[in-house]
Amino acid sequence: MSDIRANLERVRERLTRAAERAGRRASDVLLIGVSKTVEVARIRQAIEAGVPALGENRVQEARDKVTELGRPVPWHLIGHLQTNKVRDALELFDVVHSLDRLDLAKELDKRARARGRTVDVLVEVNVAGEASKGGVGPDGLGGLLDAVAAMSAVKVRGLMAIPPEAKEPDASRVWFRALRKLGERHGFTELSMGMSGDFEVAIEEGATMVRVGTAIFGPRAPRPEPGAEAR
Repeated sequence: MSDIRANLERVRERLTRAAERAGRRASDVLLIGVSKTVEVARIRQAIEAGVPALGENRVQEARDKVTELGRPVPWHLIGHLQTNKVRDALELFDVVHSLDRLDLAKELDKRARARGRTVDVLVEVNVAGEASKGGVGPDGLGGLLDAVAAMSAVKVRGLMAIPPEAKEPDASRVWFRALRKLGERHGFTELSMGMSGDFEVAIEEGATMVRVGTAIFGPRAPRPEPGAEAR
């Protein structure tokens, strides 16, 4: 267990220093341990070491893990969500980070109302307009937010983004700053941005949630099939 505990402690130290540089408190930033492709035994070690939340990309993979581990910490869906997986997602996740289109919002609202609950979501913004990634474009964000505001069972807590891959962490700063400005424009302070390679820069630019996988769990084994979307 020593590697998981030590890794988590190092990440927390880096998070704290980044928050201090930005004049913020470490407690203002939720550390989400991204456990996609990680075996249950190592996830359990992270829970025992004090990881405050867990993030998964795929609904089916998360179901197996939640069944075995239970809900000792909140589970966050950080991958693309298909509308036909919404019912399952609502059973498993406390927060959905990847609302990116109106039909998904409508399905989340319908299914959540049927369950007598509200669902906390973040709207995923494709800040760089990358064709290979999901997310609503910055120009379409206002319209989507207006539509979701009329839905009784979907509560938008903030925004999420996955910036373009960069060789240096600081190269992502412009995209993190763009998301923060969008959040300010639309009245949101919750920002999910930053991963293992750039979460410190994200915190400096206002992240309130960072999604850290390899820095906690180590390198991931390759998937047997392509794609990283939630299914």
